[in-house]
Amino acid sequence: MPTEPRLPEIERGTEVFSVDPLTIRTHFEVDYLHSYKQDTPFFHGLAKGKLLGSHCPKCRYKFATPRVHCMYCGGPTQWFELPTEGRIHSWTVCYFAAQEFLKEVPFTLVLVEFKGVDTLFLSRLVGVERRDIKIGMKVKARFRRKATWTVRDVYFVRPKRDAD
Repeated sequence: MPTEPRLPEIERGTEVFSVDPLTIRTHFEVDYLHSYKQDTPFFHGLAKGKLLGSHCPKCRYKFATPRVHCMYCGGPTQWFELPTEGRIHSWTVCYFAAQEFLKEVPFTLVLVEFKGVDTLFLSRLVGVERRDIKIGMKVKARFRRKATWTVRDVYFVRPKRDAD
């Protein structure tokens, strides 16, 4: 008589942290091949110490976080260089993050507004004590010397002339 098919038994049991609600540990690791496609110029700009946004020639809307197509008229956008100085529109402190960033918490994220640009840019603020952060405070973009080809290649600091 043929045996009934079975899944292979696992070598190690599941680690349970709590029974109610059931909380278990699961390890997950994967290599991921990612293409920036139409956003490639943005990342090339970061590697060259430039911050690029996009604008719609039809609507004249300017996006600090670039888009290939205008979110209002759907038309194609064009690249333009953003200023490297802006002001803090809003900010928050992150006390929890994805695995890759856990060793860096807490860290500060800011929404930066640029003069003449219609949307905001999300990035890190470095070197400013939380008690000194103010809405409207001037900030300046800085770039990593060695590109990681991620949005972490740009971060913001308080300009020296404002730090005194």
